Parts: sequence; C-alpha cells; structure tokens
Amino acid sequence: MRNGLKTAVLLGLLTGMILLVGAWFGGSTGLFIAVALSLVLNGVTYFYSDKLALRAMGAVPVAPEQVPELYATVRELADRAGQPMPRLYVSPTMQPNAFATGRNPTHAAVAVTEGILRVLDRREMRAVIGHELSHVYNRDILISSVAAGLAGIITMLANLAWFIPFGRSEDDDGPGILGVLALMILGPVAAGLVQLAISRSREYQADASGATLTNDPLGLASALRKIDAGTRAIPLTEDPQFASTAHLMIANPFSGGGLTRLFATHPPMADRIARLEAMASGTTYRL
Repeated sequence: MRNGLKTAVLLGLLTGMILLVGAWFGGSTGLFIAVALSLVLNGVTYFYSDKLALRAMGAVPVAPEQVPELYATVRELADRAGQPMPRLYVSPTMQPNAFATGRNPTHAAVAVTEGILRVLDRREMRAVIGHELSHVYNRDILISSVAAGLAGIITMLANLAWFIPFGRSEDDDGPGILGVLALMILGPVAAGLVQLAISRSREYQADASGATLTNDPLGLASALRKIDAGTRAIPLTEDPQFASTAHLMIANPFSGGGLTRLFATHPPMADRIARLEAMASGTTYRL
C-alpha cells in the first residue's frame, strides 16, 4: 500500500511539473505538441516493449523440453496466481539477471540469462520468477510507460521552450533566456529523477509481491545476494542496446557507484534484502 501510494504521488508530481511548466510559458501550443509527440512515442514503446527488450538482450524462445525445470516453475507460479502461462526466453548473457515484459498477463514474457541459470538453485530461481511475474501482474510496464510519457513531455517542453514563444505577447518578456536555460537543464533532470524514483518503488513492490506469491521471501533474499555478486563481477557495457532494458532487470546490470547511484533504476540491494528478511520474520523494515 505504501509503495502504491508513493507511486501515485510521484506520478502526480510529474503531472504537476507539466502544468507548472505550461503555466510558466502561458500558452498551449507547445504543450499540445509535446503531449502529442510523447504519447505517440511512448504508446509505440508500450505496445512493442516486449519485442524491443527481448531483441536487445538477444533472448530466444525456449520450449518446455529445453528447460523443463524452469518451465515447470513458471507454470506452477502462473497457475498459483490464476494467470496465463507467459512466454519463456533465455538470453545468452553470462551475467546473472532476469526480466519480465509485456503490457499485460496475456502478452507477458519472462526472460532469464544463461548466467542466472548457472548461479541459482531451484528455490532461488523460483523466487526470482515470482518477482518477475509480479511486475507483470502489478502492471508495472504500464506504470513505467506512463511515467516515461510524462517525463518525456517535460523534456520536450523544455526543448520547445527555446524555439516556441508559448503564447506570449510581444509586451510580455516571459521567463527570459536564463529561465529558459534553467528549464532546459533542470526540467529533464527533475523529471528523470522522479521517473527513477517510480522505478525503484515498483522494484520494492515486486519484491514484496513476489515473496507473497512464492511464500518465500528468504529465497528471494538469497537469490538477490548471488545476483548482486554476479552483476558486479560481470557488468554489462553501458551502451544504448542494454540501457533501454536495464530498468526491467531484477538487478542493475551496470557497474558504478557514488553519484551514479542517484540515477540508478534500482534501489540499493542491501535495502531490498533487509526488507525481505524483515518480511520473513514478521517485522517492519525501517530505513
């Protein structure tokens, strides 16, 4: 409930930023253009997110006889949740990681890497699958698409501010060149940080929902420890091919620390593990 409320507040904050920027420039032309372009671009991403993510990771579909244990695990959890069986893919990447994509349970796909199949035992893999299925059942692809759309509108407004006098009259100086420059720099940064905060909130929610689905929070905590060690040992290169999929993965696939943590799509692994351990013990995790 807390994570759901946090997500709603953050989405509301993004919407408020759009209204504030629109009001600052006093017109509707640029706002309309930005909204239309952003909705089209993110609508395409939403409907084709599964294909884009799977292609980026080089994932290939696998039949039940190729990975019988994994297939049985996915089937068991999907049946437990009363949802259809998702498509199953394996990526040749040796980094231990996994992700789910698809706009709803009917169009869902779960992908795991070769690396995670080698690192985790059956209990830990079951916990990871529970986490990934929860992303689909919680409609996180839709939520992240809405967040990306709102953030995109703010970014487009900031860029259009340089070229379009948003309804200002000749007698109105508007925000001035310094205000426009500040908006161009700070607007997208602020929108991006809020978008990342939404992503991190949904990651906590998928941990909790997945642990409830499997009834095994400690299994997921154990899996996250191994995955964290694996992603540190074999980080992916930060190129556009992987960057577009990074937010979907169960762990941040890139290396980096310090200031880069502020712009991370995932919450700190230690916090996630601590929450799961508190969940298993029936206590409340406190920051």
